[in-house]
Amino acid sequence: MSLPRVLTVAGSDSGGGAGIQADLKTMLALGVHGMSVLTAVTAQNSVGVQGAWELPVAAVRAQYRSVVDDIGVDAVKTGMLASAELVETVAELLAGTDAPVVVDPVGISKHGDPLLAASALDSVRTRLLPLATVATPNLDEVAQLAGVRVESEADLRRAAAAVLSYGPTWVLIKGGHLPGEAVDLLTDGTEELLLRAPRHDNRHTHGTGCTLASAIASQLAKGQSVPEAVTAAKEYVTGAIAAGFALGAGIGPVDHGWALRPPAGPGTPAV
Repeated sequence: MSLPRVLTVAGSDSGGGAGIQADLKTMLALGVHGMSVLTAVTAQNSVGVQGAWELPVAAVRAQYRSVVDDIGVDAVKTGMLASAELVETVAELLAGTDAPVVVDPVGISKHGDPLLAASALDSVRTRLLPLATVATPNLDEVAQLAGVRVESEADLRRAAAAVLSYGPTWVLIKGGHLPGEAVDLLTDGTEELLLRAPRHDNRHTHGTGCTLASAIASQLAKGQSVPEAVTAAKEYVTGAIAAGFALGAGIGPVDHGWALRPPAGPGTPAV
């Protein structure tokens, strides 16, 4: 049996809800072989990030080469890269890899903790985003990267145009922080797709962005087009949000395995 191979280049979440841990759970649930390059270690739980330590550039480069040169890769997803030096190192590695790239420009955690140095923003704009098959910023990241404030669905196109100006092939502006339906805009500047989903009354949404980006990468690795991959990923993450569960004293994680087990009660999507 040969499974599509997907590589996540991201930070570790010790609480298991986001980061590398969420990525690998998503990949397992979607039937691909997940591999990882660790860029940073966080002390993190349901209430916040208590500490973060980036790995040396040499360690990141060695992990990447070890995996890609031997096993190969069908899609790559990037998450927390922490510093300008790491962003530029990862960009250099990606430039030599023939596989679609999903860039989740992680800047701030669910709890508002910074995960990307301000000095790294320019490197994300000029080195990383031009390599992206799909970039998946949320509204805070759009403001951080492009200076565009999105306050309504009508602002999504303006935000997408601003991010596309940095060079990604497609951009998915995630509108989950807007009131009403959870609406995202996918566009390459010509083709446009609005993806809508009901908003579930569930505060346990830790790891949503990591999960969505990893799901997109997984579907791209299976050979789907970008619109197909994003549509399937949106359906998967909507189910994971609906089934999100309490863990610790704060915001619990989405349920990455929701489609793999029988319904657990009201609010849990049917398989």
